[in-house]
Amino acid sequence: MGLNDTPSGDRVHIGFFGRRNAGKSSLVNAVTGQDMAVVSDTKGTTTDPVSKSMELLPLGPVVIIDTPGFDDDAGTLGQMRVQKARQMLNRADLAVLVADASAGLCGCDRELLKLFREKGIRYLIVWNKSDLVPGHPAPAKEEAYVSAKTGSGIPELKEKLAHLTPPEDLRLHLVGDLLQPRDIVVLVTPIDSAAPKGRLILPQQQMIRDILEADAISVVVRENGLTAALKSLGRKPAMVITDSQAFARVSAETPPDIPLTSFSILMARYKGLLLDAVRGVTAVSHLKDGDTVLISEGCTHHRQCDDIGSVKLPRWLKEFTEKNLKFRFSSGMGFPEDLSEYALVLHCGGCMLNPRELKYRMKCAKDQSIPMTNYGVAIAYMNGILERSLAVLPEIEKEYRRWEGNAEKPFH
Repeated sequence: MGLNDTPSGDRVHIGFFGRRNAGKSSLVNAVTGQDMAVVSDTKGTTTDPVSKSMELLPLGPVVIIDTPGFDDDAGTLGQMRVQKARQMLNRADLAVLVADASAGLCGCDRELLKLFREKGIRYLIVWNKSDLVPGHPAPAKEEAYVSAKTGSGIPELKEKLAHLTPPEDLRLHLVGDLLQPRDIVVLVTPIDSAAPKGRLILPQQQMIRDILEADAISVVVRENGLTAALKSLGRKPAMVITDSQAFARVSAETPPDIPLTSFSILMARYKGLLLDAVRGVTAVSHLKDGDTVLISEGCTHHRQCDDIGSVKLPRWLKEFTEKNLKFRFSSGMGFPEDLSEYALVLHCGGCMLNPRELKYRMKCAKDQSIPMTNYGVAIAYMNGILERSLAVLPEIEKEYRRWEGNAEKPFH
């Protein structure tokens, strides 16, 4: 991924939902102007969600999601299709209900509308196959009449989607709002067996871009070059940001008067989840023998021999707690809805997930009173440096001190 690409987690996610054979895939192809999805007259052709990142004018960078039919035909396959469509609701910023203009709303259409409203998803009802209904009524504000077959109404649909696009939340930042022009920021980025060949991982790319946009200066070093870099700068940097895996070493080598934090902590802030992650991390100290910890990652990747999620974090948790813990793992879209068997959910930074998906996962945990935190917060906590790592964010640091000092720590 180049520095000028918009990551999937920062794009507006638009899900196309509806019953089988309503023309969802044909409409997706018409809207995107390409054959993104396989179409057929056979019901249930789409059995798995199909996603594509693209530039869709006049919206800009989006992820288009074509979902399986929501009506449950008999059998395991039909149930799996419905379950996969329901999972996509947790990712969608905008929902398009594709209904057959010649047939009207069916029961599953109404169920989808109910789910959109319950989940607070902005939506449009798009009446497809309008070419079969001449003289159809004028569409309401939240409706559009289109024909994927003839292309009628597609430009108007794009305009309506653009006006439904959630406004950018200007409260969410990576690091740029914490900097002044010409500030120096040192980024510590280990290069190990898990690092992608020939490029930096996404949070590192995003951080560099955000620093540049703040008219500040980024200095990128490996963990074994931090001390030399600090000596050669000529002036004190405004901040050191480290990969969580190097937290202990970087903290020891960074003078106390230089602010220190991590990519993961700033990513949690950017996604709007840092406060809940800080509150949830104190549960690490209350783990007991036999407790099960869910370690969840938002993307799927080939696991290395010393993978942070499946190897390092379980080892560090056992060493810190001195307890006999059990671990379960999830990745990609495989986050379980039922968390009752877990004493703690430990999530990655979520750079590949959009804020809606992460907030859904946090809500699942909160609704079931299961504490949830993220990698960077947990690693800083276990190394005794979380308070220092939050000092760049005084309000969050204050809340952590209040929460950590509370003898009873229910997770609400």
